[in-house]
Amino acid sequence: MKKSLLAAAALATAFAMPMAAQAQSSGGAAAGATAGAVGGAVVGGPVGAVVGGATGAVIGGLTGPEETKFKEYVVREHRPSVRVQEKVVVGETLPSSVQFYEVPETVGVKTKYRYSVVNDRTVLVDPSTRRVVQVID
Repeated sequence: MKKSLLAAAALATAFAMPMAAQAQSSGGAAAGATAGAVGGAVVGGPVGAVVGGATGAVIGGLTGPEETKFKEYVVREHRPSVRVQEKVVVGETLPSSVQFYEVPETVGVKTKYRYSVVNDRTVLVDPSTRRVVQVID
């Protein structure tokens, strides 16, 4: 079991390294790839690491210090929560009644995504598709 986990971690690291150079312009792809790979390894072993890394890179959500800075910013801004009937989960498209807010560079987080507070949950959203890319708890 330990060998499988080590192999998965090595594979995840190797997979995420080429994306590190793109991290500044792609809104957290390297962080997303790493987080996805580790999560995938825990659930599905080496194959899960590859799938999780690929999914995390595509989504490019916030992790670690960026997520902490973002949470602190959202608390300070205290945007109103919007109620919707749809589930607030990754991949769900939000209705046009939901307003998105930009994350200013002064927060210290570089992302192409916008955020909103929906059903009392903060979400990162791809503004071009209105799809939820990360739910921040």
